[in-house]
Amino acid sequence: MSRIDRGGIERGIERRNLYAARHFLQAMRGLFGWAVRAKLADSDPTAELKVILPATDGHPTWTEDDCRAFETRWPRGTRERVAFDVLLYTGLRRGDAVRLGRPHVKNGVAAIRTHKTGQVVSIPILPPLQATLDAGPIGDLTFIAGERGRPMTKESFGTWFRVACKQAGVSKSAHGLRKAAATRAANNGATEAQLEAFFGWRGGGMASLYTREANRVKLARDTAAMLLPERDENIYSLTFESGEGARRDKLQKPTT
Repeated sequence: MSRIDRGGIERGIERRNLYAARHFLQAMRGLFGWAVRAKLADSDPTAELKVILPATDGHPTWTEDDCRAFETRWPRGTRERVAFDVLLYTGLRRGDAVRLGRPHVKNGVAAIRTHKTGQVVSIPILPPLQATLDAGPIGDLTFIAGERGRPMTKESFGTWFRVACKQAGVSKSAHGLRKAAATRAANNGATEAQLEAFFGWRGGGMASLYTREANRVKLARDTAAMLLPERDENIYSLTFESGEGARRDKLQKPTT
């Protein structure tokens, strides 16, 4: 039986893609950690070996073009549109969105305790969402419901909603709509405190991600006109597109 050494582990990593290589290294590290403790091996050949995965920000954010494509494919009067508008106009995670319904709403405001953080969030039912809920179909207890009007689990909803997205030509997830809602709010001037209150976040970390990006876009937009000769007045009638189609704003003429 051949001896497994550091070179063998490295070759095993090289033969695999990054994700498989990470799992392989984790398995070998666990095996040799046990072997060293059991005195069946003198050393751990996986020590100091690493598999570095590419950076990712998780679920991609829906763009405004994505939203328009979904709304075109699924107009009001469809279950898919109800789900879309509940997610977009409440900013809830899918596990909370599938629980939201008439019992949570009083005087036009929905109040629900989120599963992940335990925070109670108060969400005004905005006119676009109300119009969609009025068009239905919705369930008796929850707005998002199955074909027979019964509540859905977050797992079954996630599978069903991915199919609806695919049929609309959108390769995004339900959570990406929550990020789109936060992006819209930040781009329209929402503060960190406002974002935390609406989305149920704590500590400022998540809210600051969106406000920082919105501020960067605004600064870039306001600076763009300064790159051109002052005599070129035509530039101020142009528009600047920010955040992958998230918003289009007129360039601001610099003051003197």
